[in-house]
Amino acid sequence: MSLFSLKDRVALVTGSSTGLGKAAVLALGQAGAKVAINYYNNDERANDTLQEARDAGVDCMLVKSNVIDESDVDRMFTEIEANLGAVDIVVVNATPDQPQRPIEEYDWDFYQQMLDFFVRSPYLLTRRALPHMRGQKWGRIINITSEVFHRSVSPFSAYVAAKGGQIGWTRSMASELAPDGITARRQRSLARRR
Repeated sequence: MSLFSLKDRVALVTGSSTGLGKAAVLALGQAGAKVAINYYNNDERANDTLQEARDAGVDCMLVKSNVIDESDVDRMFTEIEANLGAVDIVVVNATPDQPQRPIEEYDWDFYQQMLDFFVRSPYLLTRRALPHMRGQKWGRIINITSEVFHRSVSPFSAYVAAKGGQIGWTRSMASELAPDGITARRQRSLARRR
């Protein structure tokens, strides 16, 4: 049983076929929200998550989309709007592969991929959701961030740099969007990698 109600709200959770994203889908659904389950890889796992959410009573849909591609983000929102309604809550959780290596083993393309997932994606998703949120004077943007500690690789520079950008972006959006009744916040996930 939820302590609050999200009845009549529509949530989008990116990267939600497994792990923390999947948990967010179930929690939002249990609070009464209709939930779009986003994924890009592993169709079988995504369909299993969809079934699990439906079995738990969540009103949900599955939408495959690349969250760092502007046209794909627009298509995803259009599908969600047609099936569940306009998006009120965006949980930004999708991530790329994150191999643990020393800095000299990364190239700029790897750094760019991190920036795309942790800065570009929140920007694209928020920009697409804002007209509806502003129109109703209510919305939630939640960026999943984390602190990573690793014993053998100091520090996982591409990931940490991109997450720093995401945290700064979220703070800026929180200030800009507050007058419109829209909250932007980060939800920190403390991860310790060995």
